[in-house]
This record gives sequence, C-alpha cells and structure tokens, in this order.
Amino acid sequence: MKLGYIRVSKDQQTTALQEDALQREQCERLFIDKMSGKRFDRPQFVRMLETARAGDIIVVWRLDRLGRSPKELIETVNALAERGIEVRSLKEHIDTATPTGKLMFHLMAARARGRRGGRRPAIETLRPGQLERARQLYAARENTVAEIMALTGFKSRATFYKYVVHQAGIKDG
Repeated sequence: MKLGYIRVSKDQQTTALQEDALQREQCERLFIDKMSGKRFDRPQFVRMLETARAGDIIVVWRLDRLGRSPKELIETVNALAERGIEVRSLKEHIDTATPTGKLMFHLMAARARGRRGGRRPAIETLRPGQLERARQLYAARENTVAEIMALTGFKSRATFYKYVVHQAGIKDG
C-alpha cells in the first residue's frame, strides 16, 4: 500500500500542491499534519507509522517532511527499512525500494552530516607540524627532497611539491 504523508508548518499554508502530487502517485491513504516538523508530537505522522506494514511505501513530497534534521531523517528511514517499509521522495527522486535509491539516500544523508566521501587529501595524513618542518628543511637546502620526504612523512613527490614548494612560494632551483 502507498501511504502519503503531508506536512506544512502553519495552519495558513496550503497542502494542495503536496496533495496533488501524492494523488498522482496513487497513494491510498493520506496523513496530513499542519505543524512544525520540529515537533515530535505530530499525530498524523505517528498514525501513519502505526498504520504502515512491511511492503508498504511511504511517499512524501520532500524528505524534509519526515524530519527536520539529517539525524532524525536517517533514523526514521532506517527504522522504516527495518520494518520492511520503503520511502519515496518525489522532489529528490529517491526511492529506497531500489538499490540506486538506497544509495542516493545514504549519499545525501552522509553529505548532510558533513561527509564528502573519497580519499582524504594527502596533506591531512601528516602529523601536526610536519608540513612546517618540511618547509623549513627545504628552505635550508641542506637535504635532498627524498630525505625531507622521509623525515616528514610525505609519500608522494607531487604532494611534497604542491604543499611545500608551490604553496609556500619557495623558488625551486
């Protein structure tokens, strides 16, 4: 069964846009709250959660209808997934019933929590003070680049030149 959830922040706001979209999605039941998403006592939200069963899909206009903070949203979607209930967001084009939708949700949630993904920049792997030490050794011109790299923890000559030579404005040669 498709269950639609609609939330607007104030009584004066209209639900028409969300209702039209959820009816086009052929939701069999709509649950409508007219209150701030920051409140935990959203009666229709609670009723929808109690009504939902494994195999159901909860459809929302946007993911922020389910929770205001990334943490709350992630907890809600994960709790629903544990019960076998999927979530579909129309604006973000996310459907946790599909592998791509699950991936997109988790990538978006990770980004909202400040995670970028991918490798950390090489410079972040150095111990505190090592970059400055490398710059001092390079400026003194008493050691080879290979020796400075070994002493300070640089793994790549390209990274060494990028952060020690070029960013410090030291003239090479």
